[in-house]
Amino acid sequence: MTTTTLAALVPLLPFLGAVAGLLLGRTAPGFVRPLAVLPPLASLVLAALVAARQGGGRAIDAYTLLTPTGSVPVDLALHIDGFAALVAILVAFVATCVQIYSTGYLRDDPRYPSYAALVSLFTSAMLLVVYSGDLIVLLVGWEVMGICSYFLVGHYWGTPEARTASLKAFLVTKLGDVPFLIGLFALGTDAGSFRITRVLGAVASGGLDHPTLIALLLLAGVAGKSAQFPLHTWLPDAMAGPTPVSALIHAATMVAAGVYFVARLLPVFEASAAAMTVLAVMAAVTMVGSGLAALAQDDIKRVLAYSTIGQLGYMTGALAVGDRGAAVFHLLSHGAFKALLFLAAGAVIHASGTNSLAAMSRMSHLRDRVPDAFWTMTVALLALAAIPPFSGFFSKESVLGAAERLATGHPGPAPGAAGWIVLVAALATALLTAAYATRLWLLAFRGRGAEAPEYGRQPLSMTVVLWVLAVPSLAFGALAYRVLPGWFDGRSLAPTLLTSILGTGLAVVGALLVYGAWQRTSALAARVPLGAVAAHPEGDAGLVEAEAIATHEPAYGDIAQAPDPADPGRLLLGPLYGPAASGFHLDAVYSALFVRPVLGAASLVRFLDREVVDTYVRGAAALPRLLGAAVRRAQTGNVQTYVSALLAGTVVLTVAVLLVASGA
Repeated sequence: MTTTTLAALVPLLPFLGAVAGLLLGRTAPGFVRPLAVLPPLASLVLAALVAARQGGGRAIDAYTLLTPTGSVPVDLALHIDGFAALVAILVAFVATCVQIYSTGYLRDDPRYPSYAALVSLFTSAMLLVVYSGDLIVLLVGWEVMGICSYFLVGHYWGTPEARTASLKAFLVTKLGDVPFLIGLFALGTDAGSFRITRVLGAVASGGLDHPTLIALLLLAGVAGKSAQFPLHTWLPDAMAGPTPVSALIHAATMVAAGVYFVARLLPVFEASAAAMTVLAVMAAVTMVGSGLAALAQDDIKRVLAYSTIGQLGYMTGALAVGDRGAAVFHLLSHGAFKALLFLAAGAVIHASGTNSLAAMSRMSHLRDRVPDAFWTMTVALLALAAIPPFSGFFSKESVLGAAERLATGHPGPAPGAAGWIVLVAALATALLTAAYATRLWLLAFRGRGAEAPEYGRQPLSMTVVLWVLAVPSLAFGALAYRVLPGWFDGRSLAPTLLTSILGTGLAVVGALLVYGAWQRTSALAARVPLGAVAAHPEGDAGLVEAEAIATHEPAYGDIAQAPDPADPGRLLLGPLYGPAASGFHLDAVYSALFVRPVLGAASLVRFLDREVVDTYVRGAAALPRLLGAAVRRAQTGNVQTYVSALLAGTVVLTVAVLLVASGA
């Protein structure tokens, strides 16, 4: 079988599995789980074969005309280079793990057949994005992912949070997709083709007439799909969906699509220094803002959501300094440990029997109750915090090294200022990442929660997946930084001494700060029993607030809903805690800038329609009705009246004629 045929089957098999699952979900429920697991597993095997044949060498290109448009044709094309080959393996691997995990996690869910089919369709759409060699075909996969995310995030549609979150995810990403679509059309028009190879050839020959405009339009779609500032607000709310869906979205699909798109078309963005600077600023704001927000979240899944936003900021930062190898390296590494983080969190939630216990303030000493989740999540958090020798250290250091090279004067496709922006923000984020990772570990596994439910045993399908994902989270980076340059652009991905010392040192500082703050607040919480009133310590605003929570002040209502009195984030952030916990009130800003004006305009249109247009329509209908009523009154049905009127009219006409004749 040819490599092209194998590659075509990679996205096709999950699509066929999705169709079969939807058709047989009700009539043959016994086939649902095999149809959920086997197609992505087969795609994983085929993607590995395609990668082995591609081998990091010359890209595999194949195409056939899909439809003549009269101007720029659309081709059904494949373009598989080293980046595409490895990302496809990641997508299929994580999707397979999610489907296996979901067989246990959603074992009793009545809507599991439709869920499994949508996950397969989601996987197929992402694989289409990865392998596609034509921008319009890529757009199809891009949009199918959007509609799949709408249905999957809203899987628990009976809850208002899920309904709101699914609608928000769809609308915010569509807000970015509109300029993205315009940018694709402009790019295809300038290049004379939608084929990626021809677009890149046009860029190399200087054939783009509007590179800055095109790049900025495309970045709007990337910001929406990959949850980058300012279109990132949908991702934390998307945690209302099932946890395996969160793992799939955050690790291998949807949010990874925007980063992968920029990596694939990086020369288009490099053609504009302004676009690269905008990309750097977007990455910097995203990294730092999401790190602060993650340090203030109480819901474990929202912490991980903001973490994903920040790690995607690292990837876009690497792209902003012109190193797509470092960006995709971190994409691959992040895919493994972020999937593990979400699925381990899902194991805790599943064991508790309710999704409400995602709040860390309600967790208490989970180490002995869910040991598999404890050990695997510890591995994933160490990878997230970039502690050597875990995988996140090597991939994050490749980003820091790329930014440091550009900042210190090495020639590159972006301005040196972009290198400094990314480097400073990435170092600050290294400290914040280690801080919120340590906080999550302490509150979840050593916390003094208000509830201590009995935890049940997890299905084997869930625990096996956790340990499978723990392997690349631990060992992928040390091997990959030596091997991946041959699959990418040939640039070294090895950690550099300066950034390794700075990044790791800041990570250790962040972890120690949180641990020290946790010990201090824990001591206070132990001295002040829940519900008791104690004197406020002098001059320590963070402890005053922690004590206020411990004394069960009315603002928090039921203590089960109150934040953990031993939360170190409150002490460290101080007055920033409130704004950070609410995502710096961006939703309120967007509501004031966009939602309210739109609602006001809609109210005005409704008023004009009701009071002006409808009044005109009612008036136009009333006039004939009045005339008809007047005519109807003359129709009495009395024949004598009609004859009298006829005679009177005849007399009047006769007199008139005589008068005219005499005058003549």
